[in-house]
Amino acid sequence: MTIATEKPLAIKVRADFPILHQEIHGKPLVYLDNAATSQKPTAVLDAIQDYYRLDNSNVHRGVHTLSVRATDAYEGARDKVAAFVNAECRQEIVFTRNATEAINLVAYSWAMSTLQPGDEIILTVFEHHSNLIPWQFVAQRTGAVLKFVELTETEEFNFEQFKSLLSDQTKLVSVVHVSNTLGCINPVEEICTEAHRYGARVLIDACQSAPHMPLDVQAIDCDWLVASGHKMCGPTGIGFLYGKLDLLRSMPPFLGGGEMIADVFLDHATYADLPHKFEAGTPAIAEAIALGAAVDYLTEIGMDKIHAYEEELTAYLFHELEQVPTIRVYGPKPKQDGSGRAALASFTAGDVHPHDLSTILDQAGVAIRAGHHCTQPLHRFLGAQSTARASLYFYNTYEEIDVFIAALKEAVDFFGSIFG
Repeated sequence: MTIATEKPLAIKVRADFPILHQEIHGKPLVYLDNAATSQKPTAVLDAIQDYYRLDNSNVHRGVHTLSVRATDAYEGARDKVAAFVNAECRQEIVFTRNATEAINLVAYSWAMSTLQPGDEIILTVFEHHSNLIPWQFVAQRTGAVLKFVELTETEEFNFEQFKSLLSDQTKLVSVVHVSNTLGCINPVEEICTEAHRYGARVLIDACQSAPHMPLDVQAIDCDWLVASGHKMCGPTGIGFLYGKLDLLRSMPPFLGGGEMIADVFLDHATYADLPHKFEAGTPAIAEAIALGAAVDYLTEIGMDKIHAYEEELTAYLFHELEQVPTIRVYGPKPKQDGSGRAALASFTAGDVHPHDLSTILDQAGVAIRAGHHCTQPLHRFLGAQSTARASLYFYNTYEEIDVFIAALKEAVDFFGSIFG
């Protein structure tokens, strides 16, 4: 596959990411582990430093200048996230430590107090553990029943089976938007439409979509959506929950303490309005402000441009992987233009253990992931103990893919000579 020129997006942005300009084992770093966490641009690093150097103060609790500035920046970040996902209003955005906490918030606040024995929760066999284990807790404590959508022959969401699982007993559908292992993009708008026909609520795990494509929660019509900041150029320790306003208002608090109250008496309390009802204690102020800076950064580039560029990279990555002997890539194949799946590839190479592949590639400066990617049930379903995964972002280049493929071929040849 011939690429005439390097695409301009990566050239434009790479200078913004200091970590990319280093050597690993004497080789230029090629970072292809973006599905695990993204790297951070200078604008985000500066936002964290500026808060601690200039504005460090608790939010919502003071009238002095530092507190006012910190509060404005913190709440300004909420406005940015609300606009990023096209929430109807800022009160629909709740800051959490990560997407896992956001899912647990819904599980403990809504599901534990709502579901009854025999109620049904529909998931998929390829959910991340963070969108599986909380619902196992809910099922164990409420008597609700878990049901699972399996895969089509092309290893995608089986929509026809999903429709057959829906019933009047279905109370919740909780599905990933983009699989972190298969790379498939689930039809979330259609999923919401079908689930709502039965009065079921829908939660979307957008950890692998929010960093890579435009999101519109109103168009999707989901009841909740969660994402983690560290996968979308933001810092660790911050994520968010989107929820429809009336639904969030109907849910009891998740954690108790300061910040989430209106009035406190010795024997009872009343609670603050949204979103503060769900943000007990001193929040991750610097992290939220930096997430706002990350949203600014992504928005300035344009999520549509990021998505289009990654589709081109995906087409090139898959074309080159097809040239490597013994490679088996999981999930649907991209269309010729790279559309139809995420910019990642989980794969095996014959009998070579993915950890061994990752170790050899690291010696060439190439960082990929190896393991079950927090999708153990899926790997059992696929009959693979673990996989290697190369995942791209908009700062990756064609040349980096070439380095990865060359190192992968050398590793496969090396282990092939050992295994005979």
